[in-house]
Amino acid sequence: MSSTELRRTALDATHRALGATMTDFAGWDMPLRYGSEREEHVAVRTRAGLFDLSHMGEITVTGPQAAELLNFALVGNIGSVKPGRARYTMICREDGGILDDLIVYRLGEAEAGSSHYMVVANASNAQVVLDALTERAAGFDAEVRDDRDAYALLAVQGPESPGILASLTDADLDGLKYYAGLPGTVAGVPALIARTGYTGEDGFELFVKPEHAVGLWEALTKAGEGAGLVPCGLSCRDTLRLEAGMPLYGNELSTALTPFDAGLGRVVKFEKEGDFVGRAALTEAAERAASQPPRVLVGLVAEGRRVPRAGYPVVAGGEVIGEVTSGAPSPTLGKPIAMAYVDPAHAAEGTEGVGVDIRGSHEPYEVVALPFYKRQK
Repeated sequence: MSSTELRRTALDATHRALGATMTDFAGWDMPLRYGSEREEHVAVRTRAGLFDLSHMGEITVTGPQAAELLNFALVGNIGSVKPGRARYTMICREDGGILDDLIVYRLGEAEAGSSHYMVVANASNAQVVLDALTERAAGFDAEVRDDRDAYALLAVQGPESPGILASLTDADLDGLKYYAGLPGTVAGVPALIARTGYTGEDGFELFVKPEHAVGLWEALTKAGEGAGLVPCGLSCRDTLRLEAGMPLYGNELSTALTPFDAGLGRVVKFEKEGDFVGRAALTEAAERAASQPPRVLVGLVAEGRRVPRAGYPVVAGGEVIGEVTSGAPSPTLGKPIAMAYVDPAHAAEGTEGVGVDIRGSHEPYEVVALPFYKRQK
């Protein structure tokens, strides 16, 4: 395979048959939208949407010391994750910079005395995370396996998703908590059913073998017909996660930031046993953040119609006080919104006089607390 050739998911022909606009995303040919990204976004907020997320990077970690390895390699306390549960965490460099944010699932015992975990990395960082975990595994009785080709990942998200999925499985969805996963059968195929997502809505992510992806997509599509389910691309996934205030690696997170700089210091668990990569640097970062608070990630809502983009300066009183990390029109709010890191003095909700420099013109913005949108339970 040439280095320029894009990887295709098992659902590639399905997307093309549906008329999807395809795009290169982290070396994968992925559906950006099928029709109107706004309609896809609204479908997820009000009914349900079906996503192909097979570009995400699955890495399996097994062995008697799998938990110890993950506790050393990641900033979270993975040893305390119970079988069937998942945890949001990060992998950092020795200097505390964020290499990626991850979800780690504990899948029960691989065999007696051996734990089984699945680490899910962002597509753009999957190789970096795999290399780091492999390197950090030295000296641990644990195996790190690249399982990116072993899974297709489909997500059904939105208020109608529990009903749609329930019609295809006898798994106990009512008992499945947020950030939990259980093995089950969906539309006759074995799946790991996880109650996770990146949209701010209730929903499920289904990890299956690639050869089962097309059949499962078709079954979900048919089951969702009466509930208004539509296929959804990466474009609306981005506006959904932005409204939900969820960080995106490469925008809100990077190696230039520690979890404390990103306002996510809570994921670093200093109290866990043993050393972990970045502990010393992160201890310093925590102390620094306590004495001299870093820039704060805030929400910005436009008063006008112009859309801010990543990298645009945030200004107040003629000074640059921050930078936009993500921006887009919000279908739910009906206005352009953005996330931005701003100086603490301008981070309070309702701070006056804040604007975004959009190509030389200072457009007024209201500072709001994140998230922009929170679903009603």
